[in-house]
Amino acid sequence: MKNTIWLCLLVVLCSRTDPSAAAEAPNIILILTDDHGWSQLSQPADPRVSDAVSRYLETPNMNRLAQSGMRFTSGYSPAPLCTPTRRSILCGSATARCGSEFKSDWVPADHMTIPQALKMANAEYRCAHFGKWGEQMISTPEECGYDSSDGMTGNNTGGMPRTLGIEGGHNDGPPHFIDNKDPKRTRSVTDRAIDFMQKQHESEHPFYVQVSYYAQHLSVVCTQEMLDKYEQKGEPDRGYTAAWAAMMDDLDEGVGRLLDTLNELGIDDNTYVFFTADNGGRGTVPGGDDSRLATNYPLTGAKHSLYEGGVRVPFFASGPGIEPGSVCHTPVVGYDLLPTFYDLAGGTNPKNKLTGDVDGISLRPLFNQPEMSLNRKDNAVYFHRPNKGFSSIRQGDDKLMVFWNRNGKITGRELYDLSSTPVEDGHNIAESNPQKADEMQKTLLTFLKSVDAEAPADFGAGRKNRNRSK
Repeated sequence: MKNTIWLCLLVVLCSRTDPSAAAEAPNIILILTDDHGWSQLSQPADPRVSDAVSRYLETPNMNRLAQSGMRFTSGYSPAPLCTPTRRSILCGSATARCGSEFKSDWVPADHMTIPQALKMANAEYRCAHFGKWGEQMISTPEECGYDSSDGMTGNNTGGMPRTLGIEGGHNDGPPHFIDNKDPKRTRSVTDRAIDFMQKQHESEHPFYVQVSYYAQHLSVVCTQEMLDKYEQKGEPDRGYTAAWAAMMDDLDEGVGRLLDTLNELGIDDNTYVFFTADNGGRGTVPGGDDSRLATNYPLTGAKHSLYEGGVRVPFFASGPGIEPGSVCHTPVVGYDLLPTFYDLAGGTNPKNKLTGDVDGISLRPLFNQPEMSLNRKDNAVYFHRPNKGFSSIRQGDDKLMVFWNRNGKITGRELYDLSSTPVEDGHNIAESNPQKADEMQKTLLTFLKSVDAEAPADFGAGRKNRNRSK
């Protein structure tokens, strides 16, 4: 009888997470901004591209984060618009697999998610999501494994024209709105994230918190104090407005508060902080001056497009083992975050434990060897937006754009070598290098077929077997 009791006790003890291991498990923060362009910072997104910076904007805290760790100069959002990117980051799946538009029959809760992966690596993790969840996400944050959240939030939660008393679109009201208490909900979202961090630290739980800010999405909302500051600076250096720059400053202040909290709690040396955006910057801003430099200068294109201006975004990581001031030019994408977090949390055998729906790969090896090539299948990152008539693939320094018609036929393609410049306009080499274009097109089409991706001809018709379970 005594032996049976001791055996049962041993089983219970062995089934628990080792307290010391839990204490050593790193905290992880993901800061996700909205409609934030690659060059919309006050330091160069890439030290090799001196004009990939705004001299008008002030982003000292984002700069502080970038300088405290690694800048991924070829960091990409999974899609050129918000909800597909958020679904992709949540499940670690390319948008060709999990849906390339707002509406998709992909049910996130039926697949691997970031909080589920973290808890699989270490059951002690507590996970929270604050801020913008997305439009038509189907599953709630709690159904996806989050312990705390703001719920099924979307663009209206963070301020859209009709929620600000304007019937119509962004151009039907004033170019900006003043909110001196909580512009774009940046302050309250930050407050809830800080409160969660403090509580988990006190209870000795490692935590993951995703802070999904509503800025820089429209409508433009800022404080009067910030607006006065930027109006005194004179005309912006791009096609945005002083109010839009003020909104960015309010956002930067929120980022700074998160970083300061880590220092105050004494956990900055055991916390990873990742920063990225859901898509590139908008091409126009209410009240902006189109005669100035484009909002995403020097990149080609903007939000909604698969040119670099639509998908290349700020992408930073800081934390244990990441050299301050380091730079990595290897292409990385938002759907790499799930396997990266699983790896950092102590997860093992990702190929066996993370499902086939996870297309990303852990970025952890780059922290020590930033110039290495990741062991990514076909060395390829994929983008797909069939209802807009284009798809693309990046392999190393090469990027192929493929254009479709509504009959599902390829009508054109463009090939770029991004090693010398991130600017695509005027640098198409598809005609002079057809063999490379053929090879990349074959890889792209093979992948799209393998994940049952939408084609222009059947977009919106619905597909079978979309909700392959995890």
